[in-house]
Amino acid sequence: MRPVDTLISARWVVPIVPRATVLPDHSVAIDGGRIAAVLPTALARSQFQPAHHVQLAQHALAPGLVNAHAHAAMNLLRGTGDDLPLARWLAERIWPLERALVNERFVYDGTRHAAAEMLRAGITCCNDMYFYPEEAARAFIDLGMRCVVGIIALEFPSSYATDADDYLRKGLRTRDALREEPLVSFTLAPHAPYTVADATLSRIAMLAEELDLPVHTHLHETDAEIAQSVQQHGTRPLARLDRLGLVTERLLAVHAVHLQPDEIALLARRGASVAHCPASNLKLASGVAPVAALLRQGVGVAFGTDGAASNNRLDLFEEMRLAALLAKGASLDASALPAWQALECATIASAGALGLQDRIGSIEVGKEADLIAIDLSELETQPCFDVVSQLVYCAGREHVCSVWVAGSRVVADRRLVRGAHEIDVGSIAAAGASWQARIQKQLSVRPD
Repeated sequence: MRPVDTLISARWVVPIVPRATVLPDHSVAIDGGRIAAVLPTALARSQFQPAHHVQLAQHALAPGLVNAHAHAAMNLLRGTGDDLPLARWLAERIWPLERALVNERFVYDGTRHAAAEMLRAGITCCNDMYFYPEEAARAFIDLGMRCVVGIIALEFPSSYATDADDYLRKGLRTRDALREEPLVSFTLAPHAPYTVADATLSRIAMLAEELDLPVHTHLHETDAEIAQSVQQHGTRPLARLDRLGLVTERLLAVHAVHLQPDEIALLARRGASVAHCPASNLKLASGVAPVAALLRQGVGVAFGTDGAASNNRLDLFEEMRLAALLAKGASLDASALPAWQALECATIASAGALGLQDRIGSIEVGKEADLIAIDLSELETQPCFDVVSQLVYCAGREHVCSVWVAGSRVVADRRLVRGAHEIDVGSIAAAGASWQARIQKQLSVRPD
């Protein structure tokens, strides 16, 4: 028999590829961090000799979820700007708090808090956009989570950088320093068209081609953003990005709530993707993205949570369910965004938007073993007639019991682990509590 590191035998394996497939009583063999085989459990037991055999009697084994858009360190700002529209949320709460508080330690502690939350929710990869990306990457690495780190760009100064050139210089230096980290990759991440000048956007377009990196930016989130662009630049933001060479297969347009039919057609024609963040869009009253129309036109739709300051959960199970329901309600078509497609958006489509589709996002031989086990034996998830529908419409992050990243188990029975050691969640929470006192002090001196 062939020796392997791990054999996971599950009641159901949901591989994502082939599409809408469920494999009952199957096993996944893992060796060297990669998927070595996917086959019926009876055969697996006769063919493999695993160092570790995990048996999941009433569980679905699925690819790890991929969070296509987040600001992880903003976990420390959860609940500080609730019930405000985007413009006031940014100007009155978030930007003042960031100016007063954000430093290397803020980003490390906040990102570690977010990574712990995401891993326990079955999210194995996060596409992050925030200051001090080297500290964010260090926090993700410490918890064994895969990350895509944004090389951010803004025109205004912060504690991290003085201007757009400084942001890009520091971000590119971080990329060079972390080039050999197997769980870390990068995007170019200009914050938004309304905070980044033409010259910077043009430079980012050239860097994207030169370095073969995705471009991750907020786009068409609100009507006000679009009106401002028309007033200042004489055109809508997407058209401006297109003029500057950024609307390509590398583009990941975050939110994309307010799109006209010709803009959807442009995204489809260029092979761009959209990161749909339904909970954040609803909470900030930004609107509802035209997901059904995007999918009909062939635009890649990925799912993201956004940050905890505007969501307030990092929970892709909730986003899948909400996205599916909104797509149906907005299009008046109950068949829009069916469960299997919602699960695709949170896995292989999100991986594809980040250029990682050959590495993660599905359970296929040769891919890295980013996997999650969801317990469907509970009263709330029974009876189970359709496993994929159950995952999207019924199960929640609380049903995720085990998580593997690149073949290493990082969640066992809902406990965070690294190798043989359990991670002290209490210390992560204590760091958050320390920041809470400082944040509360800042809030107390600012009028509501």
